Amino acid sequence: MATTRSFQDMLNEYLPYSLLKEEFIKRDYLLNKVDKKNDWKGGKLIVPFQGAFASSVSFGSLTAATDISEDDYVRGEISTCPEVWGSMKFNHRDLMEHNGRVNEQSFLKLLPGAIEDFMDQFKFMVSQNILTGAHYAALTADATALGVCTVDRIERFTLGQKFQIYDAVAGSTTVYAIAINVNTNQVTFSATRGGVAADLSAYDLVNSPKLYLDNARSNSMTNLRSSLLSAANGGSTTLYGQTKVNYPFLQALNHDGSTITSSNVHEKLFSFMTTTAIKGKGKPTVAIMSYKWLGYIMANVETGIATFSKGPYKVAPNTTDVSLYGWTSVKIYGPNGMVECVGVQEMDDDIIVLLDWRALQYHSNGWFQKRTAPDGKQYYEVRETTGYYYIIDIGLFGDLVVSRPSYCGIIHSIP
Repeated sequence: MATTRSFQDMLNEYLPYSLLKEEFIKRDYLLNKVDKKNDWKGGKLIVPFQGAFASSVSFGSLTAATDISEDDYVRGEISTCPEVWGSMKFNHRDLMEHNGRVNEQSFLKLLPGAIEDFMDQFKFMVSQNILTGAHYAALTADATALGVCTVDRIERFTLGQKFQIYDAVAGSTTVYAIAINVNTNQVTFSATRGGVAADLSAYDLVNSPKLYLDNARSNSMTNLRSSLLSAANGGSTTLYGQTKVNYPFLQALNHDGSTITSSNVHEKLFSFMTTTAIKGKGKPTVAIMSYKWLGYIMANVETGIATFSKGPYKVAPNTTDVSLYGWTSVKIYGPNGMVECVGVQEMDDDIIVLLDWRALQYHSNGWFQKRTAPDGKQYYEVRETTGYYYIIDIGLFGDLVVSRPSYCGIIHSIP
């Protein structure tokens, strides 16, 4: 017969920190692969790099003492440690049996499914933020007076999600998803949780309105889109407090993907990978893309379309890896070597990232932590007229550091 124990005891046993770390990392391709450092103890994180190298070489004579170029070491930094919080709620009545106490058997009926669903959502939102930037989705048509927004990534939405819709003209409005139509790519929003449809007609497509997860627009983690793209192509002007154009080290190779099509994407990808290796400082071997482009690449390589009918592109034997946790990878041999193409659910269609893994690290301060009160409790009990419930808050502290941007490349403006 199941025992009855306190909520705190069961929480400690069935939701340990090791589970949180393992569940999150294996569900995220980037964090699963990147070099992880659990050494950020607060304060500024210093990101040093060499901005210039000694380069004085003179034929036939010595370089004048006053004309010798020197190494230039630059101090970059991340001033504060970003954080993201996930919250779970358990109703007291759901955890009770007839004896009126929180029961282990009831707890175990709820916990496995709740943790699974929670980690899937947590993983996706953080991974999307790190890979493609602060915005969660973009509008593809004018918003309506009935709260309807047509979005580019309908699969990312779930009922009850909280967002801020923003553009530079209409400003920011907090909204909640109250209806989702996956066939028309439309989400209906309310201005309050559980409320009626809000008038969002101020958000015109001409102003490029976007939807952001709660507080993500101003509190986003460092992401690959912003870090690798130049300011001219939609990226950040600075990286770690230093201006990108002042140092080649901070500049990833940007490739115009506006001419990419379903039939030539594999050819363009190999060409851009080669250019990145020649002009950059590293040797990228991985291309992270959306499933849309991975599907086209695999189909093209297998069928040998157009001018490639003789098969210069081959899938490396036994290298296709379909993960249970949201990504698919395949290694493809081409005229210029091998590229591992990785399809990730949370990637946007308009960019493909070309990575040298030596360029990335994820620094954290404790990874995932259940919030613990001064009295040792790791939950917060709330009393309402409708009953009691418990809230568990789990925080992730850390940031992605692209320590060697010049080792990487990015394809942008893909139609």
